[in-house]
Amino acid sequence: MPPKSKVDLYAAIRRDYRAGLSNRALQHKYGVGFRTVQKALTSVWPEPRKKLPPRRTRLDPYKGLVDQMLRADLTAPRKQQHTAKRIFDRLVAEYGAVDITYGIVRAYVAERRDELRIAAGRGIAKAFVPQSHRPGAEAEVDFGDVTIRLAGQQVKCCLFSFRLSYSGKAVHRVSASGGQEAFFEGHVHALSVLGGVPTGKVRYDNLNSAVAQVLGFNRARVETERWTAFRWHFGIEVFYCRPGIEGAYEKGGVEGQIGYFRRNHFVPVPEVDSLAELNAMVDRWDEEDDARRIRSRPRTVGEYFAAEQPLLNPLPTEPFETGRLFALRVDRYSQISVRTNHYSVPVRLIGRRVRVMLHASELVVYDDSGVEVARHERLMTKAGTRLVLDHYLEALVRKPGALPGSTALEQARSAGKFTPVHDAWWAAACKAHGDRDGTKALIEVLLLGRHMPHEHLVAGLAAALRAGAMTSDAVALEARKAAEADDTTVPTLLPQEPESGRFGQPKVTSLTERRLTHLPPDTRPLPSVSVYDQLLRRRRPGGRPNPEGEEP
Repeated sequence: MPPKSKVDLYAAIRRDYRAGLSNRALQHKYGVGFRTVQKALTSVWPEPRKKLPPRRTRLDPYKGLVDQMLRADLTAPRKQQHTAKRIFDRLVAEYGAVDITYGIVRAYVAERRDELRIAAGRGIAKAFVPQSHRPGAEAEVDFGDVTIRLAGQQVKCCLFSFRLSYSGKAVHRVSASGGQEAFFEGHVHALSVLGGVPTGKVRYDNLNSAVAQVLGFNRARVETERWTAFRWHFGIEVFYCRPGIEGAYEKGGVEGQIGYFRRNHFVPVPEVDSLAELNAMVDRWDEEDDARRIRSRPRTVGEYFAAEQPLLNPLPTEPFETGRLFALRVDRYSQISVRTNHYSVPVRLIGRRVRVMLHASELVVYDDSGVEVARHERLMTKAGTRLVLDHYLEALVRKPGALPGSTALEQARSAGKFTPVHDAWWAAACKAHGDRDGTKALIEVLLLGRHMPHEHLVAGLAAALRAGAMTSDAVALEARKAAEADDTTVPTLLPQEPESGRFGQPKVTSLTERRLTHLPPDTRPLPSVSVYDQLLRRRRPGGRPNPEGEEP
């Protein structure tokens, strides 16, 4: 087996030389030359490999000129120093450097400018100073992007992270957007999980959710009103980092935490049906991360947090409304517009004003009396539309011809609310009663969904379709049968043969017969008309009795 490295080669040559092999025999055995064998016998360590001379570039003849311009900038006014573009233009115009490109000049200037500044004593090399944190005193907050597959579609979401600096304990939350609603809800969730508020400062970027304006080059900020109210409600002391990439180094803990969490828990891309399901997974991942050690720390994150948690300030007892309230008018399409997206509400609210509470991942609509009338999962796109078919049923009763091409029906099919069983029953009803009456019957069935679970209604549709009963009453009866079958508590019921009608089809009991079977027994006597016989003896007008056999 040949040696793996040059050190192994030297060791093998020295070993075989001590065993008696000659220089020529060692050359043949290892396929090396005379000089290599001699070097191995004289030194245990191979000579370090010589560095190749730097490759010449077309900028080499002009590097002295570039250095001269950069040295002149050391004493020039700050706003009148050379840029890479200005240096390139001067080289071309004044020195005829037509064979160089701007990219070569820019790369050389970016590296050489700092070297000359440091050599002249006007700057220092970039250095990082290790920091220590007191338990329960400091924390860091930031947002990151994650990609998921939500209900079969790949979308980009925002990952909120709140990290305690001492223990490294982090709490995460995924939301549809990175707006102020998600910013507040992430704080409320994180502080409730941690069980308290840091006693010192919490480090933030200059997020639009918190900072309305950055004042100069200092730490002063103009905060948004809702953020000021929120942070004083919880007693949060803030520390705003510098703008730009330099500010990321001031909260490097949470920056690295987001990257770690994304690489270890979002690879491969998770597939979920809702953000609530994903956040349940995120909470479980946070608990699992308590068992890890950060770098060379002697204890786990959970052990450090157990010592830190009692030192946090208590949470306030009063809740804080994190959602944003809007007062909107419902348009003629029974929709409201929120953040460029449109959402449906019941048609009875057309032309009226409603209140909308916008949260990070959903929005809730209330009428003028404060009753909830609609709840939607928040859209992640712009200029999107989310419609609920149930909101349009009252209008479709009057306009059944609008149902086949409606956008609400298309979205209900995509969401699985309008199943193939609905389509099959609808087609059979139209065939039996005509398009208009068949569609009206379907709408009556859909109205039953306001009082019955979806799965029972689908079971009723399937049973009515098998029996050939194309009425909403039959569907309601079969749906109630399915509900009663689910609610039964007798596990020993034997399966029975289905009651059959003509041609072997299942028999559907009428609603009248079903109601009568549930009435209590009637013990009253049968009615009699004998008391009315006295009317037969009444005299006709004029005093003449009724002729024999003539009906009065």
